[in-house]
Amino acid sequence: MPAGLPSLSAALLSLLLVPAVAFADQADYDEVSRLLRAGNPAGALTRAESYLQSNERDPQMLFLRGVALQDARRSTEAMAAYTALTQAYPELAEPYNNLAVLKADEGRLDEALALLQQALRVRPNYAAALDNLGDVHARLALRAWRDSQALDPALRVRNTAKQARVSEALK
Repeated sequence: MPAGLPSLSAALLSLLLVPAVAFADQADYDEVSRLLRAGNPAGALTRAESYLQSNERDPQMLFLRGVALQDARRSTEAMAAYTALTQAYPELAEPYNNLAVLKADEGRLDEALALLQQALRVRPNYAAALDNLGDVHARLALRAWRDSQALDPALRVRNTAKQARVSEALK
């Protein structure tokens, strides 16, 4: 038997195993996503963390873990998870977007704006980031109108109608 055949057989076997691993990963992703959709972030987090014990650098599962933390209202941990993802995988737009949502929820609109702009640099046609960018711009406008009224109370009449329309749109 030629010397190259055992390694060729091993290579063919490993190629045959790749789809099985991909299916196993997909089943895990699907289960975590199902748990999230069912409103069970604790279950999703348990399943994600179990998977990550043997696949600690899997960006998709790391992201789903962040979503589970976010859905469980563990914002500080979710922000840390998304920040780590932006550093390890700067080419992914989703962690920037989700981190921006959390920052905006805290009123950190300038940070949220920068994160959404980064998400759109990575993926210019990312609809969720564009939608969230619109919300952040609207909240920045509300802040600017409030600030302008503090400086010049005469602007209150002019800004009240705009503020009402934008506030209503954000509901």
